[in-house]
Amino acid sequence: MKLWLRLIWAHVSWRFRGKAKITDTGYREFIVWPTDIDVFLHMNNGIYLTLLDLARFDLMKRAHAWQDLKKHKVHPVVVGETITFRKSLTPWLRFGVETKIIGWDDKAFFIGQRFVVGDEIYAEAVVKLRFLKSPKGTPTPSEVNQLLGGWQGEEPKLPDWVVNWDKNAALPKGKEPAPSTWRN
Repeated sequence: MKLWLRLIWAHVSWRFRGKAKITDTGYREFIVWPTDIDVFLHMNNGIYLTLLDLARFDLMKRAHAWQDLKKHKVHPVVVGETITFRKSLTPWLRFGVETKIIGWDDKAFFIGQRFVVGDEIYAEAVVKLRFLKSPKGTPTPSEVNQLLGGWQGEEPKLPDWVVNWDKNAALPKGKEPAPSTWRN
C-alpha cells in the first residue's frame, strides 16, 4: 500500500515541482515512514530500491521524457543495480534522492542515484536501464535519445568502474547455467 500512495503522489506532484531537463540532476524529497522500517528500526533495504524507481520516474516526468516515450510505446526496465549503504535512514527522517544519467553504452543507460540528508550521502546506487518497445523491440540508447529529441550537450563518458561493474555483474546469456563458487 505504501508504494501505491507514493506512486499516486508522484503522478500528481511532478507538475508542481517545475520543469527539468533529462540532462539535469533530479532531486526528490521523501520521509522515512514507520511502514518503511525493519526490525532494526531503520529503512528496509528493499524500500531504497522502490524509492529509486520513484525518483527516476519523477525526473523523467518533469523532463517530459516519460510522456514522449509513452507516445512511442517505449518504457524503461531495470536490468541491473548495485547499492552501497553508508548510514541508516531512521523513522521520520527527511531525505532526498538525487538522480543523474551518468552515461550509456550500446545497449543500456546507467543512472547514478544518491540518498542524501543535507550534503551528506547516506547511500549511493548505480542502476542499469534498458528500454523496451511494445509490442516487441529493444531500442538502443541512441534510438531512445533520438525519440527524446537528441542528447543536449556533451555526451557523458561512462566511468571505468561502471564499465567493470557491468561486465563483472553480467549473467550468462540464454539457458546456460551460471558458474558458481558459492553453490555446492
